[in-house]
Amino acid sequence: MTLDSRSIRALLAVLVVAASPAFGQAYPNKPIRMILPLPAGSATDVVARMVGVPLGQSLGVNIVMDNRPGADGGIAGAETARATPDGYTLMFGTNSPLSAVPTMRKKPPYHPLKDFTPIGRVGWYTHFVVVHPSVPVKSLSEFIDYARANPGKLSYATGNTFGILTIAQLQKVAGIKMLHVPYKSDPAALIDIIGGRVQFMYATQGQAATFVREGKVRAIAVTGSKRSPLTPDVPTVAEAGLQVPVLGWGGLVGPAGMPAAIVQRINKDLNAVLLQPKLIEEVSRQGFEFAGSTPAEFGDWLRQQYDFWGAMVKELDLYTY
Repeated sequence: MTLDSRSIRALLAVLVVAASPAFGQAYPNKPIRMILPLPAGSATDVVARMVGVPLGQSLGVNIVMDNRPGADGGIAGAETARATPDGYTLMFGTNSPLSAVPTMRKKPPYHPLKDFTPIGRVGWYTHFVVVHPSVPVKSLSEFIDYARANPGKLSYATGNTFGILTIAQLQKVAGIKMLHVPYKSDPAALIDIIGGRVQFMYATQGQAATFVREGKVRAIAVTGSKRSPLTPDVPTVAEAGLQVPVLGWGGLVGPAGMPAAIVQRINKDLNAVLLQPKLIEEVSRQGFEFAGSTPAEFGDWLRQQYDFWGAMVKELDLYTY
């Protein structure tokens, strides 16, 4: 009988636990590395650091952030998947490495359900639908009418896979056509929105809120099921009569084969952190809403998202390479 790499890592993790009866109590006894799939300054980076500090305090060790952007989160995902499953390498995973990379690539570098251990969901991102002020619209409905009247004359920016899938679906549902201009992150895309080089994008609220308040971009809608407290006068996408059921989300995963005791310890401390009132208030200003879970619930969520993204990518023909 031969063992694949995942089985070997899982066996090693079991042997470590078996060799040390006090291992569960001793963990963690050194800094934990948290891999981030997006660059410094991105919404994911900001939220992960906000959560990582109190989580490290609760666990009794430092959590060291390691930004590994690139390949739509695939670099971070691959780095996490091949790490030793001892609880000292985690990833603040989002829909980019855990839903988009496995479904948009014809030969993905890993499997989201087989190569990772789900630890716990952290929550949801809320996005502004923004336009450059030169676009003569005040609402998403008006924008769609304007885009229909000007086919191919407008361009849109994306700084992550959420924007890629969401706007592709929006174009299909609304019957509009725009030029896609991809960027490596929201901050880079927003610079060109502000400069008028592109006209439209879905931007994470934490990145765009200041520019909206200053009038440098115009928010015409928000994602999610309810209006944002940051901009209560801006309607939701659903209020514009559109159903675009794509969510931006984040959660903690580790390599496949992590010991259950370690997973439960991290999950327990994570969920306690997500209940801290001051932290809830701070992340809400970033357009992020906490939504904790058990490891099993997060595993089910990853499976649902994998199936959903797979179906949407196939329907919209969004295969990259």
